[in-house]
Amino acid sequence: MTVAVVDYGSGNLHSAAKAVERAAGPKERVVITSDPKAVRDADRIVLPGQGAFADCKAGLDAIPGLTEAIVESVEQRARPIFGICVGMQLMADVGLELGSTPGFGWIAGKVQRIELNDPKLKMPHMGWNQLDLRRSHPVFDGIEPGAHAYFCHSFHLSCDAPEDLLATSDYGGPVTAAVARANRVATQFHPEKSQALGLRLLSNFLGWRP
Repeated sequence: MTVAVVDYGSGNLHSAAKAVERAAGPKERVVITSDPKAVRDADRIVLPGQGAFADCKAGLDAIPGLTEAIVESVEQRARPIFGICVGMQLMADVGLELGSTPGFGWIAGKVQRIELNDPKLKMPHMGWNQLDLRRSHPVFDGIEPGAHAYFCHSFHLSCDAPEDLLATSDYGGPVTAAVARANRVATQFHPEKSQALGLRLLSNFLGWRP
């Protein structure tokens, strides 16, 4: 099995790829690639992301054929995809950071700034925070209630459909931490920085059969 970690200039690319490699078994080949053909040929896709929504979408669209290859693989070939941080946000209908930018439209909702109900809290939401699991999912098998993950963001995906929401975290109110629909799963937090929890998630993803 080949896992394509999509390279479009994202800041957390190599640390994400290293985490996928650690989680992968001997029969799994992990490639870092910006080649649309390699993305189409891959059995699974990991879409990292760090920075602003609009910049990340522009980075993807700047590589000829890459966005189209991701869409074809996910929508037509039903390849499983794991989005990380802005990689998760890009699955939404639209992002409202640095203007209004269309996403892939896989998870109904918009990416908007976190609204804090506590003036003592600072932005971005950075560091370890507890996960509140909203429903079961194979990629979250073995994740205990109250587990902590590492976050670094100021925007989050506000889901229109409650069934798309896998987990939240409390930071001045509920913040979307993970989403899933069909062959798409994603986390706002960084599994590559979340130690054992992150490796478990990535290992579960590599064995997932949606």
